[in-house]
Amino acid sequence: MSSTVFDSFLFRDLFGTHEMRAVFSDESYVDTVVRVEVALARAEARTGVIPREAADAIARTGDPARLDRERLRRDTGNVGYPILPIITQLAEHCGDAGGYLHWGATTQDIMDTATMLQVAEGLTLIDAALDRLRDHLRTLAQEHAGTVTAGRTHLQHALPITFGYRVAVWLSALDRHADRLASVRERNLMVQFGGAAGTLASLGEDGLRVRAALAAELGLRDPGITWHVTRDGFTEIVALLAAIGASVGKIGLDIAAMSSTETGELAEPFVPGRGASSTMPQKRNPISSELMIAAANLLRDKVSAMLGAMLQDFERATGPWHVEWAVLPEAFLLLSSSLAQAGDTIAGLQVDAGRMRANLDLTGGLISAEAVMMALAPALGHRQAHELVYAACARVRESGADLAAELCRNPDVTALLGADQVRRLCDPGGYLGSSAEMVRSVTGRY
Repeated sequence: MSSTVFDSFLFRDLFGTHEMRAVFSDESYVDTVVRVEVALARAEARTGVIPREAADAIARTGDPARLDRERLRRDTGNVGYPILPIITQLAEHCGDAGGYLHWGATTQDIMDTATMLQVAEGLTLIDAALDRLRDHLRTLAQEHAGTVTAGRTHLQHALPITFGYRVAVWLSALDRHADRLASVRERNLMVQFGGAAGTLASLGEDGLRVRAALAAELGLRDPGITWHVTRDGFTEIVALLAAIGASVGKIGLDIAAMSSTETGELAEPFVPGRGASSTMPQKRNPISSELMIAAANLLRDKVSAMLGAMLQDFERATGPWHVEWAVLPEAFLLLSSSLAQAGDTIAGLQVDAGRMRANLDLTGGLISAEAVMMALAPALGHRQAHELVYAACARVRESGADLAAELCRNPDVTALLGADQVRRLCDPGGYLGSSAEMVRSVTGRY
């Protein structure tokens, strides 16, 4: 029986992916904990802390498949943590070598390191999904670098842009996030090994050598000091996941708005039955975009929870650590879903360039008002040119006429520009600024 959208057989594929669920599953976690315990034994044998024979026996018999899951569940509920129950069963399988399991470690050492290994695997999946989405966006931006559409500010027509420019703006944020991902991995994927209070006192002079060997064994960074109660690393990772989710949510918001009946410039890929209504046969709702927006909103709350969990007392916290157990997997699941939905949407996005052009003409050329104003400004000054064109725009709104025709009725305008130039200035395709160069700059970056 499931109780949340993350494990619901109905909703789980809308709020996560199969691959990410596998990374953060119970099976994966138990396997990873055993992997850390075996790696610790090997590291300590390599540094001469425990006998080589003991480490070999632990590695040979440390098979997570042999662990009694029901017993683990019951004992974890009693102890409050899964590590002691896992060690107890592993030790039973290891014989005399079991006495060297978990040597010098504390529960949080193993749990943090196991979680860090899961996070590393999760970030690899995020990185791949992000790259896939960026590739699709790059192709879309290049294909529509010359597709003129309405730039909108405050939900109103502002200036003409190209659809490729809008897509390149989306892409630019994700490119920066890709850089941040690389930096976050380098800075925060650290081993945790400090013993009871973080000082490695039980290992004496061997403590730091064991920690370095354990880090090398697991492919994690060896930190300068124990980070039991400094949780900035996990918090930064979740904050980045949320930031990526927000950028993807912005894409979903734009696509949903451009897919509205009145706008009709975009449509998500057609799949029979997708986005259908139970009562309205004509409906084709932007389901993927809605999920991208929902994930962004949910991810924001994960950051808030992680920031709260950073307030940890002294050398071991009384409660905040437990918040991470819920937040980290859910954050990764949410972003994995968002990126998957976005990747599929952008790969098959239906773009109606004709409707974009028709929408440009809805206001009778008012979207080109700034172009005319700037052409008049050298002769009239910016303020007077603005007032002249502003008045013409007001008359166009009242009459439903065309801006070019209205301006050509004004002898002051035609004396300065001429009717042909006024009509050219009112062509949206002639006032795109540096958009083409910016699209090339972004799409050519990678």
